[in-house]
Amino acid sequence: MKPYPIHCVSIVIPVYNEEQSLPELLRRTTAACKQLAYEYEIILVDDGSRDSSAQLLEEAAAEPGSQVVAVILNRNYGQHAAIMAGFEQCRGDVVITLDADLQNPPEEIPRLVEQAALGYDVVATVRNNRQDSAFRRWPSRLINLAVQRSTGVAMSDYGCMLRAYRRTIVDAMLACRERSTFIPILANSFARHTTEIPVHHAEREHGESKYSAMRLISLMFDLLTCMTTTPLRLLSIVGFSLAALGMLFAFALVIMRLAFGADWAGDGMFVLFAVLFVFTGGQFIGMGLLGEYLGRMYSDVRARPRFFIEKVLRNQPVPPVPPAVVVDGLVSSRASTSPSDQVSS
Repeated sequence: MKPYPIHCVSIVIPVYNEEQSLPELLRRTTAACKQLAYEYEIILVDDGSRDSSAQLLEEAAAEPGSQVVAVILNRNYGQHAAIMAGFEQCRGDVVITLDADLQNPPEEIPRLVEQAALGYDVVATVRNNRQDSAFRRWPSRLINLAVQRSTGVAMSDYGCMLRAYRRTIVDAMLACRERSTFIPILANSFARHTTEIPVHHAEREHGESKYSAMRLISLMFDLLTCMTTTPLRLLSIVGFSLAALGMLFAFALVIMRLAFGADWAGDGMFVLFAVLFVFTGGQFIGMGLLGEYLGRMYSDVRARPRFFIEKVLRNQPVPPVPPAVVVDGLVSSRASTSPSDQVSS
């Protein structure tokens, strides 16, 4: 693993209804970036906020000499789509993602850049003394375990968005066209060298978590269907197992009925209902999983854009788009994947 040359660092932060956290976020992130020995830019993507977040971002980008880039989406597309929109606008050799709620401190940014400079493709983080509720922690552990088993990449905390990515990894992710994108998993599918470092985790000071119970369930289904086809294989195995057990059970019932009579079996009514419920439940589970995959295929076939950028505000000039090159087996290209490329000074 060779050291990775860095000239510029990009910080990509999705924002959704975070007007109370934004002033402190901008102050602390800027202070952390000033400790770096490289150029930097802070790209904040407003994901269709309903409060004054977008206005605050525009004001921050309009300040003289500001390193802030405000990307305004026309509506809410979700955290990962907003990060992908930020990836399209960034120009750094290392790109760091960060949540806007300040639970992951921006002061950790120099440590991630230091690890990326050693040559790692992806620098992940593990939240120490996590401050979320048990309602958030336990599903997160199950998701981490499922992702580790499915991808074969042993990382402890896939839910922490404080991560650093090499430029080639970001370009490879932008080249992917699937509509549902879980960035940590997608990045690890392209990465050769990965590492994890522990980071602090704080309680949310303002607002509430944007992940409700239904959004967490939706995220679980997205993870399950976007990263692997293992559930379909498991469904076939379970189906064969249920069929075999059903045949053995039926054979045992016939033997016991002949040996002890109909009174022992309760005339078979309750046993019949039990078997029927088991097979009906298995059928509905299978139909639900198949429906998820078919819906995912339908969304990808339509090839609709993952997001639409309404406007981009920056003080710094946009560098020219370099030609595509091959680095470490990955195609590095700055081609845009969004239908809008509006830049205003």
